[in-house]
Amino acid sequence: MCREQMMLQQADRLGCRQFVMPTDVVRGNPKLNLAFVANLFNKYPALKKPENVDIDWSSIEGETREERTFRNWMNSLGVNPRVNHLYVDIDDALVIFQLYEKIKVPVDWDKVNKPPYSKLGSNMKKLENCNYAVELGKKEAKFSLVGIAGQDLHSGNRKVTLALLWQLMRRYTLNILEDLGDGRKVTDDTIVCWVNDALTQAGKPTISSFKDGSISSSMPVLDLIDSIQPGSIRYDLLKTEDLTEDEKLNNAKYAISMARKMGARVYALREDLVEVNPKMVMTVFACLMARGMKRA
Repeated sequence: MCREQMMLQQADRLGCRQFVMPTDVVRGNPKLNLAFVANLFNKYPALKKPENVDIDWSSIEGETREERTFRNWMNSLGVNPRVNHLYVDIDDALVIFQLYEKIKVPVDWDKVNKPPYSKLGSNMKKLENCNYAVELGKKEAKFSLVGIAGQDLHSGNRKVTLALLWQLMRRYTLNILEDLGDGRKVTDDTIVCWVNDALTQAGKPTISSFKDGSISSSMPVLDLIDSIQPGSIRYDLLKTEDLTEDEKLNNAKYAISMARKMGARVYALREDLVEVNPKMVMTVFACLMARGMKRA
């Protein structure tokens, strides 16, 4: 058994075998090896964790919040293989094909190359998959993928990959609402109208759009949760005026926690609410709308 395999075998016994394969160690893939070491240090640092310090290990691994959101979303859908490193683990498009099926875009699996790939032709097989994935996105899903080729996806082009994943996540979220609404087309305006109707009926302030500045306090989200499930929000625990950055983050953490507690599949992070990231704010309200429609 080679040294790399022995190392990973021991890591597996510790529950820390993530991110890398023996070939990644041999080739010296810097991102994957850093992620592996960071994960190992995270679980067994041999140090006492400083009090009152919240360490974001994902930032040590070089993963942005946006990348972490997409990765968590994909994994929540049960994709196989599990996505540990966003760009490396989808470079053969197999996960992308599974996501297409989740949004009701048919995939001709006879056209898909599947592992194990031969050593000599592995890159070509993966590239063929990526070309097919882009073709499906343009022709079947009707995504905006102008000037994008399979090579961009295969090589891990960040801008291209995130643009495709966002369109997949958005379509998945809207499909859920359309299924609940007997196939009626759902737009951003549809979601905003539903949210405002629910807030108005509960006697709470409304929002103008997903860019509304009041969302930075998370109060519209909390109010909506309380409108769907009356009495669920402990307003006495919240700071509602002249909020500091930490107080906004605390409100957002509570809002996301309560949304998930009531069964809403929220993928956004608390920073998305505080910074009023309109894309991710939309997914929060859409998930709450889906939950509210199920309760109706």
